[in-house]
Amino acid sequence: QVRVVESGGGLVQPGGSLRLSCVVSGSSLTIFTMGWYRQAPGKQREQVATITSTGSTDYTDSVKGRFTISRDNAKTTGYLQMTSLKPEDTAVYYCNANGRQSYYGNFDLWGQGTQVTVSS
Repeated sequence: QVRVVESGGGLVQPGGSLRLSCVVSGSSLTIFTMGWYRQAPGKQREQVATITSTGSTDYTDSVKGRFTISRDNAKTTGYLQMTSLKPEDTAVYYCNANGRQSYYGNFDLWGQGTQVTVSS
């Protein structure tokens, strides 16, 4: 069974920083793309940043220069380093991972989400 679990959210003042983590667990995994998405109250979920297995990254315009997505060497843990946070970054942040598990086939899974609140 493949699981995706996020952590690292919290309350931070404007201008502050947070680092979110996303752990993908399971046996014999190959993860193709990991991504961070967010959903603010009353709004649709939006893509924040993605990273491929080769390290290619993509960011939504509103976070470019402030957020950095990365993966560990084993490529089963992803991170979102968020700096210069703004109140409009307040949202539930979700991790998505798609890949393949040997013997079981492809997967595309979401974590449960972690709340990020930027407020003074």
